[in-house]
Amino acid sequence: MPNIRLTDEELRYAALFEKITGIVPVDTIIDENYNRIIFVVDKGFAPLAVGRGGVNIKRLRELIGKDVEVVEKGDTPEELIKNCLYPARVLAVKIMKLPSSGIVAIATVHPDDKAIAIGRQGRNISRAKLLAKRYFDIEKVILS
Repeated sequence: MPNIRLTDEELRYAALFEKITGIVPVDTIIDENYNRIIFVVDKGFAPLAVGRGGVNIKRLRELIGKDVEVVEKGDTPEELIKNCLYPARVLAVKIMKLPSSGIVAIATVHPDDKAIAIGRQGRNISRAKLLAKRYFDIEKVILS
């Protein structure tokens, strides 16, 4: 995992997240483009963080005034990208090094889940790109 330093604002959101969910986030990202906060949690902790019926996320959204999203950490770029695109069924993720554009990830999703993978206004694919860049220095994430 890269050496990521959180801003004071991100630390405050992380503390609030922990207070509401009881789970310490691995990372907190403020995404101004989509007016959201993305919390990265350890594997298996996303359902606990979200809470029954999304109760914790709804409460955080009310308190923060921004959308709140939870993603499980991935040890490999493939795993992280799959987690970012959930609940879309990702069939495969291929990482390629291109001479001109650096490292690129190509995620193949089930044809029925293409819209889910992209998300409303491109939110989900944008989240995958943001986290893939932050953790694995991947320049692009492409859906196929």
